Amino acid sequence: MSTTTLRSIGLIAESVVFTFLVPGTVTIWLPMILLGDTVAMPMSCGVSQYAAFPVGCLGIAMYVWCLRDFVTSGRGIPAPIDHPRRLVVRGLYGYVRNPMYLAVLCVLAGEIMFFESRALFLYTITWFGVVHLVVVLYEEPALRRKFGDQYEVYLRAVPRWLPGRPRVGAPT
Repeated sequence: MSTTTLRSIGLIAESVVFTFLVPGTVTIWLPMILLGDTVAMPMSCGVSQYAAFPVGCLGIAMYVWCLRDFVTSGRGIPAPIDHPRRLVVRGLYGYVRNPMYLAVLCVLAGEIMFFESRALFLYTITWFGVVHLVVVLYEEPALRRKFGDQYEVYLRAVPRWLPGRPRVGAPT
């Protein structure tokens, strides 16, 4: 096998482990602990439960798309153990700088809707606040150092949280 093939297989394996550990903890393990026995599965499905399904599925689809772009375009994963070697600006990253976090937010929103849980709502708000601070105080400065002018252009062209059309000069 070639080095490139081995690297690709390794990135896929790392992505699976990362997904299980990080987004899995945020969207499955911690909510299960938080909800515990206080919220049971709804006995019947109402509007909220039906609306939760497409929201959660959208989040999962977005996450998979972003992870694929990290592996194929960035040649890394979104974890400190194997950061991308190239700045990822394609796919959803062309419309918003943090689509993977927004994907997780969609999954959490779907869970809030399905379980109709105030505790899960407060957890999600807290999680997003922490994520925002991590992005602003750690990730963006680290990406500036790593990718320099290319990242500065990307910052000016693509919004942080609210998806939109890339501005003129966005890297491709």
